[in-house]
Amino acid sequence: MSRVRRGPWAAGMAGTPAAAMSDPSKPRLTTSAMIASLVSEGQRSSTAPFGHALVEAARNRPDIVGMTADLGKYTDLHIFGAEYPDRYYQMGMAEQNMMLAAAGMAHEGFVPFVTTYAVFASRRTYDFISQGIVEEGLNVKICCALPGLTTGYGPSHQATEDIAIFRGMPDLTIVDPCDALDIGQATHAIAAHQGPVYMRLLRGKVPLVLDEYDYRFELGRASLLRDGADVLVISSGLMTMRALEAAKLLETDRVSVAVLHSPTIKPLDEATIVREAGRGGRAVVVAENHSVIGGLGEAVAGALLRNGVAPPLFRQVALPDVFLDAGALPTLHDRYGISAEAMARSIKGWL
Repeated sequence: MSRVRRGPWAAGMAGTPAAAMSDPSKPRLTTSAMIASLVSEGQRSSTAPFGHALVEAARNRPDIVGMTADLGKYTDLHIFGAEYPDRYYQMGMAEQNMMLAAAGMAHEGFVPFVTTYAVFASRRTYDFISQGIVEEGLNVKICCALPGLTTGYGPSHQATEDIAIFRGMPDLTIVDPCDALDIGQATHAIAAHQGPVYMRLLRGKVPLVLDEYDYRFELGRASLLRDGADVLVISSGLMTMRALEAAKLLETDRVSVAVLHSPTIKPLDEATIVREAGRGGRAVVVAENHSVIGGLGEAVAGALLRNGVAPPLFRQVALPDVFLDAGALPTLHDRYGISAEAMARSIKGWL
């Protein structure tokens, strides 16, 4: 049984009538809420970048193994499983057990890539990750789908506070890549990195945008994708894509927007952030697909405060500190202010 079906909300929220679920003679409808694509019409994309990158990374690395909690298909780890079936472990709906099994594998010299949904990793297995993996400094890579508001299934599956939960954990590297290029390169980088990593994933068809900006992922480094005189947007994850789109929208209003992509949340590239935020008297806006509490915005604010940098304006584009609604992603993104159009309206209103 797929994890999509677990819980009493499945029939109502997944768009699958209860009768179709219980009557095997009727076709089983697919749901758009769980696997909704972030690719807009006409946008370039790449399919399953994480799965394909992990296959490449594992080609000359027999120590790399894949482990999932009944979510191989929904985290693109099934691509790895098809290529290396003897190195693929289906652990069932038992995330806590899976994390400790990954710790055991790491103790034996393997490099487990563990996949589940971000809500399950952050809320359900925190103590097991902390004491079983990170405190021991084990080489486990925890790669999680459905970060922030990337599903319409409501609070049970929307990991709006995962970065806040994990940022306080010592010695855990946190990565929030933007697009297919970023995910592929980040997968190779964390495979080469020694130590525990938590990485957010976009799955399925993933937009491809950063190849237009001569971009290359570097663990622990932020990258200035475009410069601008009026506003500096510091962003991570899919919000970097939205920031680039909003910057183009704001050009028609003669607002010049710089975009600084920070795919590594921890350790944060404070040197680059402080330098760019202190240059030119620009407003600073932090954009993230995460709660306004405890994520990149507060990390950046703390870095600026510690380094004595006070921009003329500091604002956040982020999810509100509430349990979010269920529904269609485009509607929810506009409602909660993280669509490109909503972001452009906010920035224009703040200036």
